Amino acid sequence: MRPAGETGQLEVRIAHKTFTAASGGRLDVLRDVSFSLGRSEVGALVGPSGCGKTTMLRIIAGLDGDFDGTVRRPSSGKLGMVFQEPRLLPWRTVEDNVRLVAPDIADASLTALFEVLELEAHRSHYPGELSLGLARRVALARALALEPDLLLLDEPFVSLDEALAARLRAQLAAVMETRPITTLLVTHDLEEAVRLADRVFLLSSRPATIMAEIPVTTPRRSRSDREIATIMVEVATRIDAPEAPVVP
Repeated sequence: MRPAGETGQLEVRIAHKTFTAASGGRLDVLRDVSFSLGRSEVGALVGPSGCGKTTMLRIIAGLDGDFDGTVRRPSSGKLGMVFQEPRLLPWRTVEDNVRLVAPDIADASLTALFEVLELEAHRSHYPGELSLGLARRVALARALALEPDLLLLDEPFVSLDEALAARLRAQLAAVMETRPITTLLVTHDLEEAVRLADRVFLLSSRPATIMAEIPVTTPRRSRSDREIATIMVEVATRIDAPEAPVVP
């Protein structure tokens, strides 16, 4: 894996990724996955549960180097990642959890970020005092405080009720409007993918490959509910369509 290329770009070429099963056999997870994202572009990975979406994020983040292929990240190397679980340190306050990864962030910048994510009133609270929704916001603030060139999001709003998830999506979209962040989102929520992404990548079942790439060309702030519903129908139709046979 080589962090290289133009600032804000992501190029992924995964020829093959396997795991060794408990039985000793090989489990194929990813095969012939290839895509790229430009500066400030947002991509969403949508696919069946267990197809390898999280594995792909771990490869892109550099947490798993055991694969055949190459990943090129932004040249600055500033990477932010939000996992499915908030993973906050329980003995540190909200502010301390964020400053741990961004110790040099200016007070004004941190305050502005907390205000966008509605965390200003909670900066001195500990994780045990937070709801799951608040904890997810802190995890997002921690990743954004780095001012990353590349942001990886692994189902950051999973298990939240729809009203809260919608608010958090709107807050994330507001941050995206003010910062040039290349973003890759893993989600099982079609509406979330269509509302946030510039391109939706549909993954097949394991071993996962990209079945289709659906562009969403209207700017996020201008996407109407009607347009989002129409694109969701297209995505759902592609997902339900039978997969083409793989030619050896």
